[in-house]
Amino acid sequence: MGATCYRAIVTSPTADRAEPRLIHVSAAVITDQDGRLLLVRKTGTTAFMQPGGKPEIGESASQTLSRELAEELGIFVDPHELQPLGSFTAAAANEPGHLVVADVFAADIGTQGPEVGAEIAELRWITRADAEHLEIAPLARTYFLPAD
Repeated sequence: MGATCYRAIVTSPTADRAEPRLIHVSAAVITDQDGRLLLVRKTGTTAFMQPGGKPEIGESASQTLSRELAEELGIFVDPHELQPLGSFTAAAANEPGHLVVADVFAADIGTQGPEVGAEIAELRWITRADAEHLEIAPLARTYFLPAD
């Protein structure tokens, strides 16, 4: 008679639940003289979100945002002039099962007029009332919509 082999199967309470993956970005809060918030919709997506994006190797969060604003909207803000508002976490708008962790900065763009650039399909200045009729990314909807 041959030996019987047993294999232990170890499970954990979280084995069936995948941990959300994190996406680190830098994002801007840009408002106009009427208190409206600037949001963008990236090409191939449906949700409006704050301008910004993912860092390149070696970039600080403010350097990332400064670069992204120039590329996406033709807006030039020195990284040292961005005002840090903190780090915020929300569900990612375009990647199910992911969380976005955003270093968020207030950006004073002065008289510069943003224009659609790289990766951007559309931009809008919105009020809280406008947001009721638009798909808004959870980060912007939860933390940064104007008070009206």
